[in-house]
Amino acid sequence: MPKQELELREIKIEEMDQFIKLLNYVFQVNVSIHKDRLFVNAKSKQFQEGTAMGWFDRDQLVSQILNLPFQVNIHGHIYDMGGLTAVGTYPEYASHGLMHRLILKSLSNMRSEGQSISYLFPYSIPYYRNKGFEIISDIVEYQMKDTQMPRYQNIEGQVRRVQVGHEDVKNIYTLYSKQTHGAMVRNAIAWNEKFQESYWEEKFEGSDAQLQAAVYYDSENDEPVGYLFYRIMEENFYVDELVYLTNEARKGLWNFIHAHKSMVYHVFGKTGGTEAIAFLMQDSEIKQSLSPYFMARIVDVEMFMKQFPFNKSDFSVRLSIDDPLAAWNHGTFEISSVNGEVNISKLSDELDETIPSVTIQTLTTMMLGYLRPQYLYSIERLVVENEDEIDLFEELIPNNVPCFIDYF
Repeated sequence: MPKQELELREIKIEEMDQFIKLLNYVFQVNVSIHKDRLFVNAKSKQFQEGTAMGWFDRDQLVSQILNLPFQVNIHGHIYDMGGLTAVGTYPEYASHGLMHRLILKSLSNMRSEGQSISYLFPYSIPYYRNKGFEIISDIVEYQMKDTQMPRYQNIEGQVRRVQVGHEDVKNIYTLYSKQTHGAMVRNAIAWNEKFQESYWEEKFEGSDAQLQAAVYYDSENDEPVGYLFYRIMEENFYVDELVYLTNEARKGLWNFIHAHKSMVYHVFGKTGGTEAIAFLMQDSEIKQSLSPYFMARIVDVEMFMKQFPFNKSDFSVRLSIDDPLAAWNHGTFEISSVNGEVNISKLSDELDETIPSVTIQTLTTMMLGYLRPQYLYSIERLVVENEDEIDLFEELIPNNVPCFIDYF
């Protein structure tokens, strides 16, 4: 299919039916099934809130991508983030480089909008690695018997069941996101996605169990300091999201789960990869699995570095960055800081093998702290001639591991 016959442009609102039709085909959605209707409805709402780009063949949409405007906490600094989703191409138009161009166009749009980093949930990790994305967060799924549910003593606060959209829930999450590296700072789009989230429906097709919420209020001031999203179905308790600001709240919410012991046989749950869920249980012999979750990509190196909260206020380092997709990130850079004011300049469009060298995906996972410079050096993903430079990178980058519990 000659590219000159195709047109790359923004998808218009009146073309949303084509957007949904392509999703239905690529993801094999059957709109007669409840969970698939949820998927279609969610993507329809997202279309109206983000920027959708597509390739058209004689006004027929054949390939698409959607960018959603979000914010994330990176080492305590709030970044504008472009969330990529609804990625798809009709099979007969595959292998023509259409998605390559769409991702590049989306990155360019993000750059113009001041979004210096992008997140996505990958359908293929190798594919997105080739586009400059890298793993930056994990997810833990766990299972325990009713006899393993913890019960804590001397917890004097109160748990109250509330509506899922209750302001106390949102206020707790806002405080949580401000103190949690990697987390989504939820806007209206993110909250809508959370309330429509169909993780458990995908595991238990046909179930219509409603998402419920409970909030823990402390004993001293009756302040909301933790919440739980959950479902009860098929005599099991499903923890969709458990967020707490204090250890007392964590214990109080688990006591709430324990109070359902007579109703359920198992607890199933999921949480961010930084949560030592088994260790925190009184009986740690539960089942749990750790899996890669979200990927990220630095959209614009210069914009990203200028915002980055380096650990040292005075330093200078040169870095050679390989980015085969976004030419503005490809080349040799000098990053320096004087009294905490970060400056970055591009010295050359060429790579310099005599200075520390990384790919854009390795740089992303290193700056976000998913993997440390020393480890990336040991597996030859960070290349340096002088090992002392590794120590400098270790000193510069805050030692925090990202935790991301959202989905879009």
